[in-house]
Amino acid sequence: MSEDNPIGGHNPEMDFEREDLAPRPILVFLIALAFGCVLVALVLKGMYSYLETYENRRQPPQSPLAQPSAGETRVVSPKDVTKFPEPRLESNERLEINDFRTQEEKVLNSYGWVDQQAGIMHIPIERAMQLLAQRGLPTRAQSGTAPPSDVNTGKEAARRSDTGGKPVKQK
Repeated sequence: MSEDNPIGGHNPEMDFEREDLAPRPILVFLIALAFGCVLVALVLKGMYSYLETYENRRQPPQSPLAQPSAGETRVVSPKDVTKFPEPRLESNERLEINDFRTQEEKVLNSYGWVDQQAGIMHIPIERAMQLLAQRGLPTRAQSGTAPPSDVNTGKEAARRSDTGGKPVKQK
C-alpha cells in the first residue's frame, strides 16, 4: 500500500495526541486531596477539643447554694424548668403555640370583663361587627362649628366677665 492511503498505511501527520494528561498525575492529585481532607478534619477535631476544654476551664463556679447532683451539674431536668422565671425557652413549640391560639380564639369569641371596675367588657367579633353595621362608626362634629381654641375661650371669658353692660364686639 502506498503512503497516500491513510487507511492502510502509517501517516505521520495523523497520530494520537501526545499532550493528553497521563493517569499518574490524576492519581497523585486525588491521593493528595484525600490526604488534605483527612489532615483538615484532624486539625479541626483537635481545635474543637482544645476550645471545649478551654471553655470548661473558664466556666464560672457553681453557686454553693445549688444542690450537687450526680454527674453533670449544669443539666436541667424538665421538672426544674418551672423554677426558672418567665419568659422561659419553649420546650415544645407546636404544642405551646396551639395552646396560645386556642386561648386567643376563646377570648375573641366570648363575652368577658376587661376591667370590671370601669365597666369595660369584650364581646365576640361577630357581635361587634353586627353592632357596628347597625350603629355605624362614630362621626366628627359638623363643619362650621368653631373648635375650642385659646382665642375663642379667651373671648368667651372676657364676655362673661364684662360687667359694664356694653356688648363685646365679636369678629
